[in-house]
Amino acid sequence: IILGEPREIQRFVGKSSTYDAEIWFYQGKTDLGLPAAFNLVFFREGGHGEYRLYSPVGDGPQALLSGYFGGPDYETAYEKLREVEPELAAVSLSLVPGETGTIYGRPSMSSDLLIQRVESAPARGVEAKYAQKFLQYKDLVEVEYTANYLDSDSLIKVFRDPSGSYFVHYAVEPRRLSVNQYESKFYTTLKVNGRVTTADGRLVHQFDKTVALNLTADEMNDASRVPFDYQDLFPLVGGDYSLSVLIKNEASKEFTSVEKSLRIPLAGTAVQMTQPLLGYRAVHLEPAARRMKAFRIGPYQIYCQPNRVFARQETLAVAFQLNNLAEELAAGGEVRIEFLKDGRLFRDIRRKPAEYADLPNVLEEVPLADFPPAHYTVRISLASAGAEIVSASDEFDLTFAEAVPRPWFSSRVLPDAGDPVYPEIMGAQLFNLGRYQESRDSLERAFQRKPDSENTAASLARAYLALADAAAAVRTLAPFVGPQKTAKYETHILAAEALKRTGEFGRAVELLDQAGAHYGVNAVLLNSVGECYEGWGKTKEALAAFEKSLELSPDQPQVRKKVDELKKKDPR
Repeated sequence: IILGEPREIQRFVGKSSTYDAEIWFYQGKTDLGLPAAFNLVFFREGGHGEYRLYSPVGDGPQALLSGYFGGPDYETAYEKLREVEPELAAVSLSLVPGETGTIYGRPSMSSDLLIQRVESAPARGVEAKYAQKFLQYKDLVEVEYTANYLDSDSLIKVFRDPSGSYFVHYAVEPRRLSVNQYESKFYTTLKVNGRVTTADGRLVHQFDKTVALNLTADEMNDASRVPFDYQDLFPLVGGDYSLSVLIKNEASKEFTSVEKSLRIPLAGTAVQMTQPLLGYRAVHLEPAARRMKAFRIGPYQIYCQPNRVFARQETLAVAFQLNNLAEELAAGGEVRIEFLKDGRLFRDIRRKPAEYADLPNVLEEVPLADFPPAHYTVRISLASAGAEIVSASDEFDLTFAEAVPRPWFSSRVLPDAGDPVYPEIMGAQLFNLGRYQESRDSLERAFQRKPDSENTAASLARAYLALADAAAAVRTLAPFVGPQKTAKYETHILAAEALKRTGEFGRAVELLDQAGAHYGVNAVLLNSVGECYEGWGKTKEALAAFEKSLELSPDQPQVRKKVDELKKKDPR
């Protein structure tokens, strides 16, 4: 990354609340295809090691905060950072001055596009010392998103699992899939990042996946003639959200993105109809083959494509769910499936819900041979005694072509529905939503099945602390911390906080000392030690810990104030 000397450098070093960071301000680089003015931020990840380039999307404000355990929510981390270092916060969401706001709770992607442009900027007319400086960082920088955007089609549906949990099923079909070639092998790696946020930007769920695609020459020959679809699914608790998915192709440096609003039904007894899924093929699976996979609805695996274009020789699969359907309504109600062409009824199908053998899962297969090519709307409704109760709809196109190229897929198989990973994921989602009691209940179910999981224990302990049940947090974390244990730094800090809240200050200090011996001492840890000694009534030891913290990080006005107060109590 070669740009020459920046106009200005701001350094944030030795701070107690943030990791070491530098802001480099550039101006007048439009000849390199860069904005008129922009910033680059370098920071020591985790407070140690070499400086590396900061990405607003890939790292977020939380990566700049030391001792921050507030979770991955950008907005909360940004507000915390703004309290302690406003100037650093100002560049944490966007590297371009004057650009504000987030989209779907995510910092503007233009900053990461800027990073890509900077990396590819020519090296002409550059001072050698700054070239060396940037080259030092180059090997440490991972560019998450590039400047080559691809259009894509997407398909996103929500269905309920027999366990009662709702899963978001999605497919993304980029305009093309580029690969690298080595001899007769073809390959690429996809980096998938997803985020679910509330209307006010609160992060509820996020995921990062790496998908390796490897093809032989024959497979590549077949794949090059048809589209590629990436498919996946994940559980999500009830509520209204925005989903954002980014897919990056490592081989071609291309990316595509999808954004959609989601509504996940809350718990209740009212009958509920899911949005229909339209597929070009449906397979009835034997029980042993019913794996947790995208677009499997009960016993049916639906093969579908985001563009929803069909040929007349195909049979249209219309799949949906009727959840919370009472026996009386199943026997006496009526399902009506209407096909509308140019807004007018072309055909309809009427059945009793009980005629469908796999309720709440419904599959209707409709041959398209006598449908004229056109744009259609499928409208599905459930009625009782002539009164409509629920309805849903979707659209599709019937082409003049004799056949439609069908995609090849990358589609993961997830653990079965009873796996504890799902209550753990949903427990974390509930925690992020502030629904702490529900979070605790869900995480307790997960921990009962995974009693040896430190991560699950830590998540459950956070829920206990949020509910002011520090004693339960202590019990939960006890098996993972101790002189002979190798728990994570965060687990030590969490356990010490729980012990401090229960008044077990001596044990809390022991854990903090263990963390310091294993992971190193920092101002945040020393402040925790000082608070424990203060609560324990050991003013001299508390004063020593706070003073040591100030030696490491002098810019701590609150800690300095605390030291002055303690000196009045213990003038020595």
